[in-house]
Amino acid sequence: MERKYLNQKKPTIIENLAFLSVKHRVYLGELYKALVSARITSESSCANLTVQYRGSVDKEAIFLITEYGKIVVQFRAPEEFLQRKNICFESWMNTDTVRKQLSRQDCGSHLCIMVQDLRHGMKRVNVEAEVLERPEASSVRTRHGNSATVTNVWIADETGKVKLCLWNEQAISFAEGDIIQIKNASVSTFRGERQLRLGRTGTINVLQDRAPARAPSQQSELTAKNTV
Repeated sequence: MERKYLNQKKPTIIENLAFLSVKHRVYLGELYKALVSARITSESSCANLTVQYRGSVDKEAIFLITEYGKIVVQFRAPEEFLQRKNICFESWMNTDTVRKQLSRQDCGSHLCIMVQDLRHGMKRVNVEAEVLERPEASSVRTRHGNSATVTNVWIADETGKVKLCLWNEQAISFAEGDIIQIKNASVSTFRGERQLRLGRTGTINVLQDRAPARAPSQQSELTAKNTV
């Protein structure tokens, strides 16, 4: 079986780790941590991937990554590379190779993706989730000097939760407890936190309205007010 070897230069290692994270739908930060852990314990796992430390040569650690026993890649990483702290993993995703892989995986799919599989840089993402929290909108000033309102809504499915950032009237059509379908959203990161954004082409539809029914006394009071 042919093995693929990553270039030993650090920028190429970074790019290829980002590519692997996208292709195999694992968090880039978790993949990096798996390398660090394997260096200490000889073997670690990251989702379906198994990372094995195979020894060191000239201050470079050799790793073998497999998936269900099948070789994915073998490469070397400088020891100092595995000791980095406070890494901004999102910046590793901004390469042509990674963007092309994201495009191939996301743009052609009309299926909904699970929250746990959302990755920074994904576009045209479809998600179905429950609205957990819908706080009041806040007034902000945009970079163009205009006034706008923003609502950071927490949504979740069975795999996790994520923040949905909505501007102006985008948050009007649903309430806490509703099951919503989001189409053509993008995934970004703000202050280390993943966010879904609709942009100009994104849409939200309520699939199931779970707003609590009014108590009979509340309904009677509302009816009485409407008849005055």
